[in-house]
Amino acid sequence: MATWTFLTNHAHVLLCVWEDSEARVRDIATRVGITERAVQRILQELESEQYLHRERVGRRNRYRVRADRPFRHPVEDHRPVSLLLDLIVRRKAQRPAPRAPARRSARARAPRARAR
Repeated sequence: MATWTFLTNHAHVLLCVWEDSEARVRDIATRVGITERAVQRILQELESEQYLHRERVGRRNRYRVRADRPFRHPVEDHRPVSLLLDLIVRRKAQRPAPRAPARRSARARAPRARAR
């Protein structure tokens, strides 16, 4: 059975760049689960459609996401991509840390006398 997700590889790559503007193509590819060549193609497409601005810094690229750009599909083209980016990144940041089991007080740990 094929797996699918609600978001496209383009959305996943954009999210990776949104979280880390200096992310390497290799790291993005690993995280998204696609080839480095596919990441390069997606980055070029996002840049040509002005969703990204690329700046060369030494031997690396730094990307700036244009979050004010609208979604491309007519169903959601009245909304900026920042809504998706903020929603997912904020939700990840707000995810609560796993709780340790609650400690019982000394009184709660003490054996109770049975009522007769």
